[in-house]
Amino acid sequence: MHRSSPFHPIVHRLATVGLLSAGAMLAAGCATTEQPQGQAGIIESAADEPAPGLILIARYGRYTLIELVPDAAQRDLLQQVIDISIPTTADATLGDAMRHVLLRSGYRLCDAAEAATLYALPLPAAHLRLGPLMLRDALLTLAGPAWELSVDDLTRQVCFSRHGAPTFLSANPPDTATPVPDADRPDTATPVPDADRPEELQP
Repeated sequence: MHRSSPFHPIVHRLATVGLLSAGAMLAAGCATTEQPQGQAGIIESAADEPAPGLILIARYGRYTLIELVPDAAQRDLLQQVIDISIPTTADATLGDAMRHVLLRSGYRLCDAAEAATLYALPLPAAHLRLGPLMLRDALLTLAGPAWELSVDDLTRQVCFSRHGAPTFLSANPPDTATPVPDADRPDTATPVPDADRPEELQP
């Protein structure tokens, strides 16, 4: 007569618990949680807007990062660097040199009557070669210290005006008196000789 082992019910019970645990794990793995659409839209819109003070960059190659901002010379055209030679002619003037410097700079020279005197001056040999200089410094170098640079950004015109009152070129300062030559001085009284004096009356 065959006896049943007392451990069989325990084995069956453990097997049943194991199957139930495996089924629960499979059910949990297949289940997915869906994120509300409203919250996803908020997160996406926040990622599109750069944070304040954030500098945008672009990658060029493996190790190079470039900032996506304009250069200083692109924001202020007078800061662009030039390195040019003025064409040499016998009758070259400052106006000709300034127009040559302003070529492809975005600016043009104004036609003010006050600056016509400056434009007509002959071009010094020292200014036949300019650069590397900023455009503003090159124009001020050509004009000299007696003239002030002004820029009209609306029409992109460059003009010059005089610096204060003109300088006196005379050797004598304005407040000093000019000596009068001897020929132009008034005649002084000449003493009369004794022979030409009238004789005194005798009593």
